[in-house]
Amino acid sequence: MVAKEKGVLVGSLQKQEDRDAQGRFLKGRSENPEGRFRKGRSGNPKGRPAGARNRATQTAELLLDGEAETLTRRAVELALAGDGMALRLCLERIIPPRRGRPVRLGLPLVRDAADLGGAMAAITNAAVDGSITPGEAAELARVVEIFVRAVETSDFERRLRELEEAHAARM
Repeated sequence: MVAKEKGVLVGSLQKQEDRDAQGRFLKGRSENPEGRFRKGRSGNPKGRPAGARNRATQTAELLLDGEAETLTRRAVELALAGDGMALRLCLERIIPPRRGRPVRLGLPLVRDAADLGGAMAAITNAAVDGSITPGEAAELARVVEIFVRAVETSDFERRLRELEEAHAARM
């Protein structure tokens, strides 16, 4: 918190009242004679108010107030003149970052573990011939890997159930 004392702005850390010679707060001023925080008790129980903005953001907004159009025009002019950083700034604002795109591949239908080899071969071939990017191929391979784990889990569960039933039948 900033206060104005005798025409000079003084932050709370600069005030010397309730402090010792080294600038530390005096013990007992926080209603705690040991001078420590109490366990489980917040110094600010209500927290930061909703909608409260950072002071640096507020200062920047005050400085730029009414200048946005001029600054934007100048950035575009610099970009058109060949300034690489201005060009990058403008393009980042105009063209959104690339998100995932739908990938159409002729993957064989995958029903069980026997079909997984064909699926991985199709993904690999598509990456090699440039139909999909290596990153897209890696993402698709992860999908296949998740499917493999699901098949293994269901297969393990089925075999365990069969063993338990066979064991119960012998008893």
